[in-house]
Amino acid sequence: MFRSVQIALASLYVTTTAILIAGIYYVHQVLGVEQWGIIAFVSLILTLIAGGVLAKIAITPLREHFEHLERFSKETLHELNLPINTITANAQMLRKTHNDEKSLKRLDRIETATEMLKERYNELDYLIKKQTERERIESFDLSELIEERLGFLRSLYPSVIWELSLEPQRVTCDRIGLGKVIDNLVENGVKYSGQIPHIAINLRDQSLSICDQGIGMDEITLMRIYDRYYQNDSTMAGFGIGLSLVKRYCDRHHINLHVASRVGEGTCVKLEFKKGE
Repeated sequence: MFRSVQIALASLYVTTTAILIAGIYYVHQVLGVEQWGIIAFVSLILTLIAGGVLAKIAITPLREHFEHLERFSKETLHELNLPINTITANAQMLRKTHNDEKSLKRLDRIETATEMLKERYNELDYLIKKQTERERIESFDLSELIEERLGFLRSLYPSVIWELSLEPQRVTCDRIGLGKVIDNLVENGVKYSGQIPHIAINLRDQSLSICDQGIGMDEITLMRIYDRYYQNDSTMAGFGIGLSLVKRYCDRHHINLHVASRVGEGTCVKLEFKKGE
């Protein structure tokens, strides 16, 4: 498809250039028009017409291609939701009838893999909506959003020890995207902690910090944490996309992002919102 578009654009460009040169020659030499202002004006009109035709030829197949991708992505996401829910429901039913250690370990692996699929599903769903729809910028209380996300995360990670200090704070940005950022940072803290993760969330003075007491990172790892698909520990679940998405969101909404970490002591991520936003 794209090769035919390139050929069509190249052909039209050559043809248009030839017609433009021939037109200038005809007006100047044959008709004897000496007013170069008129010649330039006619040339400009011809150039605008040619540019419009070129743009239409280039954009139409691209628009059709992206519309097809959008439909395909939405349909695929919709179809993925059913098997994910089916796996989750059946794993829960199997837990009621299988109590031996070997079966429980297998069920743990199935449920972990399912949660990974859910995480990827939610991220893809958000990215597709963000690309196809305008972000909804709104003013809201960040502490309420944190409590809302923790309501979901507590059920997902029942062994986590939570330490919360939340003050009411209004921010203006994409609420859904910020919820994904909070989910991602908390999940990273849990993932890189021990058997009983400890997550501290602090919201005050226009800043939100999410800290863990996990394995931490060295300086080399800190330099690469925003690289897409980079993972310091390849045995951990996930694809190394999370912090890259967090960084892009913060840059887009002018939120200062700081990451402090020490090996064996844990990691602390701080989001600083501009005053008045």
